Amino acid sequence: MPVSIRQATTADVDLVAPLFDAYRQFYLQPADLPRAHRFLSERLSQRQSTVLVAETGNGDLVGFVQLYPCFSSIRTAPVLLLSDLFVAPDARGAGVGRQLMVAAARAARATGAVGLELATARTNAPAQRLYESLGWKRDDEFYQYALGL
Repeated sequence: MPVSIRQATTADVDLVAPLFDAYRQFYLQPADLPRAHRFLSERLSQRQSTVLVAETGNGDLVGFVQLYPCFSSIRTAPVLLLSDLFVAPDARGAGVGRQLMVAAARAARATGAVGLELATARTNAPAQRLYESLGWKRDDEFYQYALGL
């Protein structure tokens, strides 16, 4: 599927929010388009994240990736957290996710980041295959923990 990858702006929130809402539903969150819209609008307007979108020739968005800046104390350098990757079901299998991942790495390099990090569900085998085919390595040395507040 021919798409172009570009950085989203606040003007794109209406188009990206349904994809973001679908992404959240994939991870078993209830549908809530207003919440998805508000969250994305805040992140983009406050420049707290970078969202790259996959756009078809007719202007439809069929996927996105969201990156958050953070730092590695061990590496004493900036890294980006690849928090979200989503491709619309009808666009899957056409290389859109791969193009978004390659663009994310390019964007990270452009910021001076020394790496990208991500987490995915253990059951998300298609995503794991994509990541590993692009050279990503699963971290078997460190455990990831979370604390709900």
